[in-house]
Amino acid sequence: MPPSEYSLRLQKGITGGFAPPTPNAIFTVTRPLNSAQLNVTSATRETGTRGLQDAVPKSIPHPEELMDELHTILKQIPTEQPPGSEDIYGLDTSIAYGADDFMWCNGGPQGCGGGKSEVQATEEDKAKFKRAVEIVHKLVEEH
Repeated sequence: MPPSEYSLRLQKGITGGFAPPTPNAIFTVTRPLNSAQLNVTSATRETGTRGLQDAVPKSIPHPEELMDELHTILKQIPTEQPPGSEDIYGLDTSIAYGADDFMWCNGGPQGCGGGKSEVQATEEDKAKFKRAVEIVHKLVEEH
């Protein structure tokens, strides 16, 4: 069960190399302390454009079941070591999740710049991470 207060950030576009990655989307979801609402913001970049375009922030009812599932998934799957070394899930996507009891982040603060991770994701881990990404998209798009 997730705590009463947390935040998460999904970024699509984390692989770089010599230059930092150029994100195509950044979604942020926060739950203020003991709130029944989630605050959701999204910014996307259309193909061929330079900058991210912000969408209007919104509040949605807290989807307890989806957030329980996301919290459980992130507690089960690994992150790359060292941070930012490799996109071990192969989706060019990172999730940063923070709460009082647990923090999880893949992709490193500047994305994945090359190198090899000492930790590799199994096919089961990859399927779970893909589901975590789907949950965040569902929060941002469907509500």
